[in-house]
Amino acid sequence: MKFQSRQIAIVAPSGYATDHAAYQRGLQRLREQGHRVQDFSADGSRYQRFAATDAGRIAQLHAAAMHPEVEIVIALRGGYGLSRLLPDIDFPMLARSGKLFVGHSDFTALQMGLLAHGASSLAGPMICDDFSRDDISDVTQSHFWQAVSESSFHVRVKAPGNPQLTVEGLLWGGNLAMLSHLAGTRWMPEINNGILFVEDINEHPYRVERMLLQLAHAGVLSRQRALLLGDFSGYRLTEYDNGYDFVAMVNFLRAYLGVPVLTGLPFGHTRDKLSLPVGGRCRLASDADGFSLHCSR
Repeated sequence: MKFQSRQIAIVAPSGYATDHAAYQRGLQRLREQGHRVQDFSADGSRYQRFAATDAGRIAQLHAAAMHPEVEIVIALRGGYGLSRLLPDIDFPMLARSGKLFVGHSDFTALQMGLLAHGASSLAGPMICDDFSRDDISDVTQSHFWQAVSESSFHVRVKAPGNPQLTVEGLLWGGNLAMLSHLAGTRWMPEINNGILFVEDINEHPYRVERMLLQLAHAGVLSRQRALLLGDFSGYRLTEYDNGYDFVAMVNFLRAYLGVPVLTGLPFGHTRDKLSLPVGGRCRLASDADGFSLHCSR
């Protein structure tokens, strides 16, 4: 499927590319698709575990937002680093820029700050490794460009065993660790009657439960119409868990929380992922076989 050529900016507000060849391959793929790419992370000023100094990474974000031709700003990768930048990011300027900011993982912190300032974004692929991997996902690529190019989309997800419901609300969320980390701060938007989606990696089910309970105790979950769980992988169970696994955790949450909990959302640190409008309107309809999402941004 061919889509309109775009002016794309690459920023690295968190970690750096560990595989330089793969990172360059990701940029080249965008260029081969006909897009014009401006890489604001290209100076290679790596600092400790970050892509650049704090000031340098903030400068990348601001420069991309102020560039008159840039339409889409894609994160290089996640990792850690945006938390250090939040007080000094000019969120009103980013929100006014009209750019579409794209990413996930640590990038959730920026997306929540934007949403708190009334601006939507796109939870979706990053250069490393969604665009750079050898086994690039056609599903991820196709849905990303559809979400970028069209004002609305409809997807059907096969996910039996979920509560049956039909709700509408503002779609928001992202990485669970970042959301629980931001709770109670000025960068956490106050969303009522929303549809919250979450994902994470390398987090044991008890840690997932603990972070969701943090959001529940902070009053966030009681204001939502549904909670969508995406990909949670990379953890290791041991004999100590004694039957406490992801399914047991979900069963507890469904009994404890006053909000419907659905599993199976194809989003997160996984090869095949949807691109989701953070701050868009969404209709979620679930039946015995799975659920559908009709979203607009």
